[in-house]
Amino acid sequence: MEPNYNDNRAKSSTVRGRIMLFTIIFIILFAVMCFSFISAAMRDRVELFNNEYNHRDELLEQKNRRGGIYASDCETILASTQTWETDEGEPAQERTYPFGRMYAHVVGYAAMGGSGLEEYFKYDLLHSDLPLSDKVKYDEMDTADGRLYPGNNLITTLDPKIQEAAYNAMSGYEGAVIVTEPATGRILAMVSKPDFDPNEIEDNWDDLLSDTTTGTLLNRVTQGLYPPGSTFKIVDAAALLTEDPDAFSDYTFHCTGVFEKDGDSIHCYDYEVHGDVDLTESFAHSCNSSFANIGVNYISTQQMEDTLQDMLFNQKLPYDLPSSKSSVQLPGTLSGEGIMQMSIGQGSTSLSPLHLNMITCAVANGGILMKPHLIDALHDAKGRTLKQYRESACATMMSGDVSSKITEMMRAVATEGTASSLSGKSYEPAGKTGSAEFDNNKSSHAWFTGFAPASDPEICVTVLIEGKGMGSSYAVPVAARIFDAYFE
Repeated sequence: MEPNYNDNRAKSSTVRGRIMLFTIIFIILFAVMCFSFISAAMRDRVELFNNEYNHRDELLEQKNRRGGIYASDCETILASTQTWETDEGEPAQERTYPFGRMYAHVVGYAAMGGSGLEEYFKYDLLHSDLPLSDKVKYDEMDTADGRLYPGNNLITTLDPKIQEAAYNAMSGYEGAVIVTEPATGRILAMVSKPDFDPNEIEDNWDDLLSDTTTGTLLNRVTQGLYPPGSTFKIVDAAALLTEDPDAFSDYTFHCTGVFEKDGDSIHCYDYEVHGDVDLTESFAHSCNSSFANIGVNYISTQQMEDTLQDMLFNQKLPYDLPSSKSSVQLPGTLSGEGIMQMSIGQGSTSLSPLHLNMITCAVANGGILMKPHLIDALHDAKGRTLKQYRESACATMMSGDVSSKITEMMRAVATEGTASSLSGKSYEPAGKTGSAEFDNNKSSHAWFTGFAPASDPEICVTVLIEGKGMGSSYAVPVAARIFDAYFE
């Protein structure tokens, strides 16, 4: 039987076609894999660079001089690098912090694993984006340390005058202060106490790590969690006014110093009797009885849960550096007594000074929260802008109408209420005080959060002083010194 050459050719053609098809598929899959790998590497380059298993930062420090960190004026140096040549002719460098403790937590430190801006922006600081022609000049220098390429510089949002005022105002206290621009989210000052000297971090490292009581290394502004006390009444007011806008003018309550319901009770501070109060007076005088009444009788479970969601409770905050997640039990899981405790900022509720500042900024900014940020720009060593950081809205916490009404109530706190020591100020402050019990001995943290001017807010100030008692006695004077420094 003669071979069928046509069949053989057909079979060979089929095999070649299949081989070609699989080859094309393989090439496409390989190209997709390479593209995905390169895209992921570019997208996550900072995270990959900062990974503890990646030692590229050590290699970069052998050829690049870590860039500087500057205040918002582009002149005040917050962190810089000193270089020299070792006996072996190799370059060496050391980080220095001209202001010592004043910027300790926010700027952080580069040694011992790093923290703060030093750690988060390590990728930018250790890279040099100078043109190749400029790098050649460094290569031709005689000294080893001279051959280090200067890294990029960070221009922060921090205002030296406000940072100094906040730092000095907190002298002798433990706690936290954050000052922001509500219209932009720029952070003007951040102070956490107790503090440390980043210039001596390596020498004191073992002592700092073994200290289990003061938490000196902890940035209390962003990572400390505290009961909010009466500052939580901002949240109550937002929930109430969202559900019933007429409550602003219609709500009334007769305070006897104690509120009771179903065998449970809440009392005002020192059992003070406020008498007949409307919503603004309840807020201004921080009437616990009235707000316990509001919590159990006037705000629905669903509305409070919606408000807590809008105000970012139990969620990661829109903030780039490490921060703690505030927490609150949802009203649907609480008893009547639990809701009363939540309504006055007690019970299991906790939040950070950063989070409270965000809520306050939203009130000041028509209900819109601008993302808080610490960096204005990234410059190369010749001062050219590599990246400009723009403000961006990140949440709507309440309507403009609700924020306007709460602003009016917060203004009353400063003119006739618990922060009336601010009443004579020309810059028209508005705020809310808080005294938050944190143990069985009735010990209290002192809070104040507010902004000024009430009619056109420029700055927002949040103060927490640990274990000192009433917000009106301790936190308000600290805030006043900061406001004074800004508006002088």
